[in-house]
Parts: sequence; C-alpha cells; structure tokens
Amino acid sequence: MSATLDQAVHAALATVIDPELRRPITELGMVDSVEISDDGAVRLSVLLTIAGCPLRETITADSENALSAVPGVTAVEVELKVMTQAQRDALKEKLRGAGGQRGIPFNQPGSLTKVFAVASGKGGVGKSSVTVNLACALAAQGLRVGIVDADVYGFSVPALMGITQSPTRVDDMILPPVAFGVKVISIGMFVTANQPVAWRGPMLHRALEQFLTDVYFGDLDALFLDLPPGTGDIAISVAQLLPKAEILVVTTPQAAAADVAERAGAIATQTGQSVAGVIENMSYLEMPDGGRMELFGSGGGAILAERLTATVGADVPLLGQIPLDILLREGGDAGSPIVLARPETPASLALTAIADRLAAKPRGLAGMKLGLQPH
Repeated sequence: MSATLDQAVHAALATVIDPELRRPITELGMVDSVEISDDGAVRLSVLLTIAGCPLRETITADSENALSAVPGVTAVEVELKVMTQAQRDALKEKLRGAGGQRGIPFNQPGSLTKVFAVASGKGGVGKSSVTVNLACALAAQGLRVGIVDADVYGFSVPALMGITQSPTRVDDMILPPVAFGVKVISIGMFVTANQPVAWRGPMLHRALEQFLTDVYFGDLDALFLDLPPGTGDIAISVAQLLPKAEILVVTTPQAAAADVAERAGAIATQTGQSVAGVIENMSYLEMPDGGRMELFGSGGGAILAERLTATVGADVPLLGQIPLDILLREGGDAGSPIVLARPETPASLALTAIADRLAAKPRGLAGMKLGLQPH
C-alpha cells in the first residue's frame, strides 16, 4: 500500500456526509478503522450513533461510492458498528459544545440564524405551503435551513415534504429528518397514523421548547416556524422562547382576510418582535390568454402591509404576491415542493423572489463579540 493511496482514501472518506448531521463522517468520529490491502482492497469500519440508525444503508452506499472512485482501489467492504456511550458523549460534546449543554442555540449571542415565524390570522391561506417552499428555495441556494412545524394541532409539513422517516434519538438529543436539504421536526413524527393531538397550553409550550432544545439543527442560516393560525398559545410561546424571531404574515387578497391577518402581525407590539413582511398568497389566477382573474379580490396584502407599518411603527413590506397554481397544490399532495419540481412556473418564481428577499436581509451583529484584540 502506498502513502499516496492511503491519503486518497482518507480524502475520499472526508467527502462522505452523514445524512442527518450534515457533516463529514471523518469529522464526527464515525470512522472506526480503515484497512487497505496490498491489492487495493479497502475494509472500512463505520460507527453508527445508534443500532437502529434509519440511514445505515445510505451511509454504506455513500462510503462505497466515494471509495470506489479512488484510483487504485479494487474493492470496498463496509462494516457497520455502533458507538459506545463514551463515543456518543464525545459526539454530543462536539456538536453542542463543552459538556454537551442544552438550551436554545438560536438565542445565543453568537447565533447568526435568521428565525422567521410564519403566521396567519386564519387557516386555509396556504401558510404551510409557503413555509415549505420558502425553506426549500433557500436550501437550493446552498443555505442551511430548518423548519419547526409548530402547528401542533394541524401539522402538515412532513406530508408536504414527503417525509416518512422518524427522527433519530441519540440519548437526549434528537436528529431531525432531512428532505431537500432542509432539516424538519414536527409532532406528526411522534404520533401514530393520523392520531389527533389534544393538548392544553402548557403541553404545547413544552413541546415547542423540546423541539428547540433537544433537536440538533446545527448551525443554520435560516429557521422557519410554521405557526398555527391566530394569536394563541403557540404564538405567545414563540415570543417567549425565540424573542428575536421575525414574523412573516401570510394572507389572501380579500379585505376580510387582511383584517384578520392584521392581528397576527400586530401581536409584535405586545411581544417586542419585529415583522419581516407580508406575503399575499392566492393573489390571482393566470388565464390562458395571459390575463389575470382575481378570484379573491385584490389589494389585501398591500393594505395589510400599510396597516402593520402604522401599527408597529416600522416599515413592513409586501414581500410578494403568489398566484394560484394547481401545480403548487399537486406538489404539496405529492410531497414535492413546486420551487424544486417546477421552478419555471409563476408561483415558483414568486416564491423564489420572496426567498431571495429574505436571504438578503442582514443578520444583526449588535452585542456580538468579534474576538478582536489590540496588539
């Protein structure tokens, strides 16, 4: 075995990404041993976090593919083992910091994650579809994105993203499933079939708190929370647990919907949060002749943005208007977000433009220590 082949093999392993933690297996201490015989056969031993790791086949296939592509490698054998408790503790400390401390990482002074709480005044305005497509559009740009499905009673994000995998639990740390490059957690991943969730306020708060403390999202560029409609327990809990979260208000064009949606944004005056903007969904239907049919009226989004600007005392922009599109509905039913499946459609273009505006929002550095020292 040459030193060059050994280096090439280890370099190839550094390209194998753990599908849940989204970091190289070499960096996570998952490579137990590598043996290379004189004839170029490689025997790799990989440590899984738990015995029942749902993505063991993915890790095996990715490792085999990476190593098989190395010139000089004639055969690859991958053996899967399981981490000891000490190794899991070391992994948690590597991910969470010294002591594997728990807490809400997005509240830490050094966090640069943009947190968006997607709200609406009432149900049926397409809030969850908007959340999923915005998150996927940002992830497609290479950003690290997560979604917390905070609509505990009406959870729908897993279905909209085609997620059937359960989260992986590593002791007290939960690894969220990943779809389309987006890490997702939802109460729907913890209930059987279509079992209803009948909880009062304290239980809702605890569930949201556990999602934010126990779930390991890693270093995200953006985190979306899909809130239930209205200004109830979850909206209050989000304000308490994530005080820096910015509110995105989703409405439809009719004036009655804008009136109700105003309350969802105006809660910022009581919680001290900011409103990132208004998104008008179902704005119009494009006709075959190029015209537009405004099925639900027009102007509701602009009116709502003006009212919220006056109410919160800061500029609240209308971030975009999303047309009705049967493909958007079909994509949601199929678990295939339209911004990825059909990026050329008017609805996809509108959603991507909104995502671009959110990505361009500066992340505040106020109060953050930059670690600069005079010589």
